[in-house]
Amino acid sequence: MSEAVAIPHRRVDCDAIGGIPLERLAARAGTTPFFAYDRRLLTERIELLRSTLPTGIELSYAVKANPMPAVVQHLSGLVDSLDVASAAEMLVALDTPMSADHVSFAGPGKTPAELTQAIAAGVTIEMESETEAERVTMIGERLGIRPRVAVRVNPDFQVKGSGMRLGGGPQQFGIDAEKVPALLRELAGADLEFLGFHIFAGSQNLNAEILCDAQRKTVELALRLVDTASQPIRYLNLGGGLGIPYFEKDEPLDLPAIGHNLEGLLADAIRPALPDARVVIELGRYIVGECGVYVTRVVDRKESRGKTFLIVDGGMHHQLAASGNFGQVIRRNYPVAIGDRTGHDATDVVSVVGCLCTPLDLLADGVTLPPADVGDLVVVFQAGAYGLTASPTAFLSHPAAVEVLV
Repeated sequence: MSEAVAIPHRRVDCDAIGGIPLERLAARAGTTPFFAYDRRLLTERIELLRSTLPTGIELSYAVKANPMPAVVQHLSGLVDSLDVASAAEMLVALDTPMSADHVSFAGPGKTPAELTQAIAAGVTIEMESETEAERVTMIGERLGIRPRVAVRVNPDFQVKGSGMRLGGGPQQFGIDAEKVPALLRELAGADLEFLGFHIFAGSQNLNAEILCDAQRKTVELALRLVDTASQPIRYLNLGGGLGIPYFEKDEPLDLPAIGHNLEGLLADAIRPALPDARVVIELGRYIVGECGVYVTRVVDRKESRGKTFLIVDGGMHHQLAASGNFGQVIRRNYPVAIGDRTGHDATDVVSVVGCLCTPLDLLADGVTLPPADVGDLVVVFQAGAYGLTASPTAFLSHPAAVEVLV
């Protein structure tokens, strides 16, 4: 692992994406709106993680952050494993060169049909409930296949400052930590290939101190549970939760502090107890979030009682998060720009709104931008994660957005 150094804040350029001028890229996409993801920045983000985290940590890409097949194909050659949250994502992962035994399937409410697909494929199922464990056992017996499984644990602690809490307290995610030992005793006689544990407490956190504390607590919990397992632990997924800056006052995460903390946990706690286990950090947003933009074209400029609106051909049906309706308690603007206007004076206070018949369709409220008119392109940054497939694409039956990897 490298020494702690300042991490440069990199994101997609406004005037050119992947070296292609914005208007030319719009012509290549064939339409607006579109999402564009920068292949070079994806590669650089993985290189940054590799150089900053200890070598004993494996990287898993959480496909749910951006399941575009081309993105997953590209990342499959750079990361150690893929984590999916649906059968459709699993099929995308299995179409890559990644071996099935390095694909994991997490998420509550997996149907018997999905579990059957996963077991037949040899994917690792991260079991989220006692019922799911029973189903996995029965399906494996019916297929004559020994399922590969891990237990997703709902930890007995919470992580403050996370954009979304996925552990601690009552949760639909995972099995309560205090119930895991009893479940493992029940499964001891089942014909399952038990690999280990997945513990994930929260996402989108920019506070390294809080994340380091959560990682320490995660390791402590995992090592307490190790003694209750009847088979050797070969897999420990520590989750992720590493956030990216979305808003004006956000500061980038201190990644070297995370790396230093993980290095100590590996040396002092994990390796002495689990010398042969794969130790995994599962990241989605941190890998792809800053590597993509959403581009939409102004179709109308409207003045209404002293307020200026730029009405665009896209909106919240493609980029729900930027509208403030996905995970924000108090709405704040994502960074936006007018394409090909880098260096121009920002003199206009405008609101960028979409084409949907709802006041919720607001991509930027009261932002100061260079003057823009009909035909100009609006660029929404930080759009590489939880964009198209995390948005209500069928709302009001407008067309879906195009995605390109350049």
